[in-house]
Amino acid sequence: MSVQKAIKNLDAEIIVIDNNSSDESCAMMKQRFPNIKLFENNENSGFPKGNNIAVKEAKGEYICILNPDTVVAEDTFEKILAFAKSQTDLGIVGCKLIDGTGNFLPESKRGIPTPWVAFTKIFGLYKLFPNSTFFNKYYAQHIAENQTGKVEILVGAFMVLKRELYNQLKGFDENCFMYADDIDLSYRALLLQKNNYYFHETTVIHYKGESTVKDEAYMKRFQEAMNFFYKKHFKVSLFFSFVMKIGIIFFSFVKMFQGKVKPKPSPENYLLVSDNENLREDLEKKLQKNTERTNLENGKIVFSQSISKKEIVEVILDTNHLSFTEAISFFEANKNKSFTIKLLPIQSNFIIGSNSSNDRGEVIRISE
Repeated sequence: MSVQKAIKNLDAEIIVIDNNSSDESCAMMKQRFPNIKLFENNENSGFPKGNNIAVKEAKGEYICILNPDTVVAEDTFEKILAFAKSQTDLGIVGCKLIDGTGNFLPESKRGIPTPWVAFTKIFGLYKLFPNSTFFNKYYAQHIAENQTGKVEILVGAFMVLKRELYNQLKGFDENCFMYADDIDLSYRALLLQKNNYYFHETTVIHYKGESTVKDEAYMKRFQEAMNFFYKKHFKVSLFFSFVMKIGIIFFSFVKMFQGKVKPKPSPENYLLVSDNENLREDLEKKLQKNTERTNLENGKIVFSQSISKKEIVEVILDTNHLSFTEAISFFEANKNKSFTIKLLPIQSNFIIGSNSSNDRGEVIRISE
């Protein structure tokens, strides 16, 4: 729904590719969004091939590659397009991404992952030396979170570029492993002397899925992706392969002693930012917990006298009542607070959200 609202004033179309989902995604799409182009693949053809199929059907001058687990603001595309049209030799434009807790996602802007740059990422050297440009190239930390500028690599969750350029690049490489497809596309745009940009003036929520979980399998997939990238564009790096093997052992050793991240305790109370009393009653019945309606004042939640800030509270933002822009701003302004945040999409009977950067996004149905 957020995408539909964001293209309201634009001559645009939405194309959805389903890679053989095992749930009822396609049935839901047909029921709730009958006018949106939906292509159902008979197999999971992967992120690169799915996007290549969609772009062949696209008719616009610009395209946006967008993950399904995202929420955009009403003016996201208008701002991005205005910026894109003002640039020369435009490559790919990315924007500011945050997770379901409001925290900035550093992969919104990255550098070319040379063996040394990948080494600093694997062993977390960029965290140990946050002010050193020598150790901070993976996440392009020469550009601040709230600063627009040229970067080398952008993330596939949100990419805007001209359709002509996408076709010139022949789209995503369908032989790419996970974690390499967006790196490869961004790098090939640079090879054509195009300029890639990180644009900070609009924010998109990215509820991350399976790729969020950082375990040994993640490290191995990362190694495969980097080896693919080096083999295609550089020489195969024996140094990197050796470092990655050491990194996987080190990572596994740390995880063994670190243990699993403890999930946050269930909320004791819920605060619903809405003007819909029936919705509050339905939520209270479903959640079996005290649920009160409230408002935002200057972007801040108003706590009732009956709910203490010391209690475990979850805030639910009703986007039938708030704009997506207001909701996203609330996420950013209230990151790392004691309460968690969920969204109720327009005309929906479910809420969505994620309680930490390490959690997969979740959907909670309110009523049948």
